[in-house]
Amino acid sequence: MGLTREREQAAGKIMVALDYADAASAERLLNELEGIPCYMKVGMQLFYAAGPAFITGLKERGYRVFLDVKMHDIPNTVKGGSGSVTRLGVDMFNVHAAGGSAMLEAAVEGMEAALAAGQERPSIIAVTQLTSTNQAMLNEQIGIAGTVEQAVLRYVELARAAGLNGVVASPAEVQAIKQACGVSFQTVTPGIRPKGADVGDQSRIMTPAEALKQGTDYMVIGRPITAAANSRAVLEAIIEELI
Repeated sequence: MGLTREREQAAGKIMVALDYADAASAERLLNELEGIPCYMKVGMQLFYAAGPAFITGLKERGYRVFLDVKMHDIPNTVKGGSGSVTRLGVDMFNVHAAGGSAMLEAAVEGMEAALAAGQERPSIIAVTQLTSTNQAMLNEQIGIAGTVEQAVLRYVELARAAGLNGVVASPAEVQAIKQACGVSFQTVTPGIRPKGADVGDQSRIMTPAEALKQGTDYMVIGRPITAAANSRAVLEAIIEELI
């Protein structure tokens, strides 16, 4: 697949979820996808196994990196964690909006204090409600009243007021988020499944083209790419769908 400007822009909207148990498994996928300028998302499983060195390796290979460790703790602890991942050179990381305003503000403070001279500011985004959360779970298990969208928008306002760059939310909430906070407020949307892909444990999903139509900035795609017999072909087909 030739890397036209349109394809590069489409690839840049895709975050490949490297949900692997070890670095060697992730490296096999990276070799298969070599040359496609998508984001790489490193979650808890891989980060806890491979550590900061793996992030450094991704940056050295030219990838943009979203470190998905969902910080949620007392403000001082999150401030310190924010500083640590900023010094790693990640392009984006996230915290849980449920930690409250003081914690969200501490994440911004920790990032700003850790920035090196000339370093680009990483985006900090807040997790609102997981895409595995449906309304029954929200109301009966988590104990939050109202609809999922109402709960998401409540956290969106906390994140915006604290100075964060955006939120993680399902593609179904993107338009409401953009209306509330403006088009520059970033949305990172998991729950993206190409047509015919297994839904898995996701409750609120869309296809890549549908999510793009909603106006999302980034779409997280894991198993449909990583578990495919030909991961590169699947990723290239998704890019073509977005053009």
